[in-house]
Amino acid sequence: MEGFPSLKQIQTLLTGREMYLPDVVADYLQRIEERKELNAFLEVFSDEARSAALRIQDKIDRGTAGRLAGMVIGIKDNICYAGHKVSASSKILDNYTSPFSATVVDRLLEEDAIIIGRLNCDEFAMGASNESSYYGPVRNDADVTKVSGGSSGGAAVAVQARLCHAALGTDTGGSVRQPASFCGVVGLKPTYARVSRHGIISYASSFDQVGPITGSVQDAALLLEVIAGPDKYDSTVSSHAVPAYSDFQHAKGPKKIAYLSEALHSEGLDPEVKAMFERNILNLKAAGHLVEPVSFDLLEYVVPAYYILTMAEASSNLARYDGVHYGYRSAEATDLETTYKRSRSEGFGSEVKRRIVLGTFVLSAGYYDAYYAKAQKVRRLIRDKTDEILAEYDFIMTPTAPAPAFTIGEASDDPVVNYLADIFTVQASLAGIPAISLPSGNNTAGLPLGIQFLGKRFEEGELLSFSKNIEELLRGNLNNVV
Repeated sequence: MEGFPSLKQIQTLLTGREMYLPDVVADYLQRIEERKELNAFLEVFSDEARSAALRIQDKIDRGTAGRLAGMVIGIKDNICYAGHKVSASSKILDNYTSPFSATVVDRLLEEDAIIIGRLNCDEFAMGASNESSYYGPVRNDADVTKVSGGSSGGAAVAVQARLCHAALGTDTGGSVRQPASFCGVVGLKPTYARVSRHGIISYASSFDQVGPITGSVQDAALLLEVIAGPDKYDSTVSSHAVPAYSDFQHAKGPKKIAYLSEALHSEGLDPEVKAMFERNILNLKAAGHLVEPVSFDLLEYVVPAYYILTMAEASSNLARYDGVHYGYRSAEATDLETTYKRSRSEGFGSEVKRRIVLGTFVLSAGYYDAYYAKAQKVRRLIRDKTDEILAEYDFIMTPTAPAPAFTIGEASDDPVVNYLADIFTVQASLAGIPAISLPSGNNTAGLPLGIQFLGKRFEEGELLSFSKNIEELLRGNLNNVV
């Protein structure tokens, strides 16, 4: 089957017994073994997946299977699954087994998805290249010398390399969308509070959101439909009803689309990314959509505001990893003080320690007002300006990332280079609105490029319907034709 087959296509074949689910799982397991060099999976649930395939195939044959029957999915290593290890790709949680499941995991299993394993990610989801993982970097299937993007790099590569059908990642400032762009797949960040965060290892609680990474918009819509909605275990999740996203019932007519003129003319924008973006503007206009430039003079502040706020929240959230309650404890500790100091120093990687230290600094007496409080005010300005644009336009359009995937190790000496990879994705995170990255062809070196659309708060249905309508227009091909 060409391209990425949708779950609906797979289910048709399974129902007609033209495919057999245990064989599908066996094929994925074999491919995971053959592509170990990608380092996408930290653990594969082989026996469980085989057993589940037999049980679910029987349910398919009897007509009692759930909506996700036939979907083989991987979960990012910061999503808890009862009785399974979860480490957030950090030494400090090495060999930790979760006693409960995240709400999103329970909802996947209720609809008969098969969870095939846990996926590598940047340590505690802090990174834009998947190089901060304690277990080593994930390699891009388009070019194994390139990064996968992050922090959900393992999830993006697993779908890209067809090691599983779909994956769940988490998006704090672009951690689903940016790796999706680097890997040529679909990545969706829902509205903040659309999906429960219960059972998600926290990085920055006012930003973190679970989102699907898939080969098609259709599957992203179905997954969101399954995992979204109220949850008694998460008081911050919205009580908004969950629409039937996968029905794509929203109006298909011409849309008003704004693109940020500052983004198009940014000095750091890769020339081929800019060319891709300009071609998409022309193609969308040719398809009947109104596409206009708008000014967003706050673009230079989005990355500083985002990192001040998320580092502050990380400083608080990661205080619980102390070598006392659970997780890694230094063998060199001799008393309570050295237990704290040595366990945290040895258990956390350099990027996580950098963010904890900076976060603690911006929250400290004498600096709180100068940094954290000011960043919160900027966040509000960004949200208000974004809402103002979306009051006039249906969507905002930007490149997902300013450049294609870079070489592993290239940005390791300068964390600011990594941080700037988020320049186009953090706007949606600061504003708390949904955003999607769609594949938009490759550059001349064969590396995938992505384009991002931002929608109105809790209007994922409109965003997904629009994305489905233009999916093939945007996907392009290997010859840079969009």
